[in-house]
Amino acid sequence: MNEHLQNDVLNFDNLLEIVKDQGLEYLNKLPDRQTSTKSGINETLSLSEIGLGTIETLKKFNERFEPIIVATSGPRFWGFVTGGSTPASIVGDWLTTIYDQNTQATKGQGDISAIIEIETINLLLDLFNLPNNFVGGFVTGATMSNFTCLAVARQWVGRQLGKDFAKEGVSEKLNILTATPHSSVIKSLSLLGMGSNNIIKVKTLDGNREAIDITDLEKKIIELHGEPFILISSGGTVNTVDFDDFVAIEKLKAKHNFWWHIDAAFGGFAVCSKANKHLVEGWENADSITIDCHKWLNVPYESAVFFVKEQHKHLQVETFQNSNAPYLGDPLDNFSYLNFLPENSRRLKALPVWFSLMAYGKSGYQSIVENCIVLSNQFGQFIEENNNFELLAPVRLNTVCFTLKGTENQEKVNTYLTRLNDTGKVFMTPTIYNGQKGIRAAFVNWRTTKNDIEIATKLMIEIINELK
Repeated sequence: MNEHLQNDVLNFDNLLEIVKDQGLEYLNKLPDRQTSTKSGINETLSLSEIGLGTIETLKKFNERFEPIIVATSGPRFWGFVTGGSTPASIVGDWLTTIYDQNTQATKGQGDISAIIEIETINLLLDLFNLPNNFVGGFVTGATMSNFTCLAVARQWVGRQLGKDFAKEGVSEKLNILTATPHSSVIKSLSLLGMGSNNIIKVKTLDGNREAIDITDLEKKIIELHGEPFILISSGGTVNTVDFDDFVAIEKLKAKHNFWWHIDAAFGGFAVCSKANKHLVEGWENADSITIDCHKWLNVPYESAVFFVKEQHKHLQVETFQNSNAPYLGDPLDNFSYLNFLPENSRRLKALPVWFSLMAYGKSGYQSIVENCIVLSNQFGQFIEENNNFELLAPVRLNTVCFTLKGTENQEKVNTYLTRLNDTGKVFMTPTIYNGQKGIRAAFVNWRTTKNDIEIATKLMIEIINELK
């Protein structure tokens, strides 16, 4: 055995204690850690012949990387809809690494991690008030969740045309209708061979909306003359968190033949808010749904789920089965995530979610979601009342999309945002909305408080005054 490896085994308890202490120091000082940095690493290390051992490697990490790691999990990182990790989810994530299970089969000999995943999926269905006629699984993020759902949708279209796209490939242009798709949806269409340019764009509603115009949607459906198609709808758009009318879409689904997918990566959590759960009314009638857990569920990264109606399980197996691996058994006889997901081998991604759901329950997540909504409205009110800024769209849930007031200040927006982010006290992201340069602040972190709003708005006023 390598000498350093042997020493690490003998010193394992001390190593974990050191890392625990360092982790607690990071978490306790998270509100004070910088939200952005300009620092980089110029030195390139070569691989040691005999290694350094874990203690020396940790020292090297702390010298080179730790000081410039930014607080993406902190209370004032408002870019990319990034949540923080709850204490329970961190416990679950640590145990995931320690137990090091590979989530695959649920029957026969082998580990039980898939059983834990199935239980966690059922807990999530309960949280989202979705029926148990959905099956689900964990993937790395919203991109792979959309990919998984749309892969099954692609197979469904093929079956309507009398083809098996999983085996034969896609040889014709498919009909894909959507209004305001997320970039991960576009990427998924590209990866799946359906073509990112093959979208039939549906109009959005008038009045500064990003939601589907149902009248135009039905018009475009009629123009397809009965051809099967995929409808990709939004459960919370990125810029303004707008929702398509799921009840109206369900009425269309009763009259027309199509696969209905909802991208509700973070907007689906509106169901946890008593005042906003109406936004997802009717979503239980979709064929597939994307949810990103490392957003508003506040668990560590690489955690998202897909939900697909159980009636489509055979299409899922056709799409993802390991049919050329006899040692894995018959994919149609025994349930196995090997035959339901893009990845064959996966860590136990469900465990951090299981821990957090069990620890805080429905009321815990209702509190997190509603607190973020209150804070986003407070921030939106500041934008409305300050003469230097203006909202680009109403604050509908947890994201504030705004800009500098006056067309003459459009050229200053990027400079202003850079100056703001360079303070290291708050982080927001640039955007374009209705042809205007804007700034986007998303509230999803369980740590964020009213005090964080006050810190950020004070900085915003200081910087705008400096630029005048």
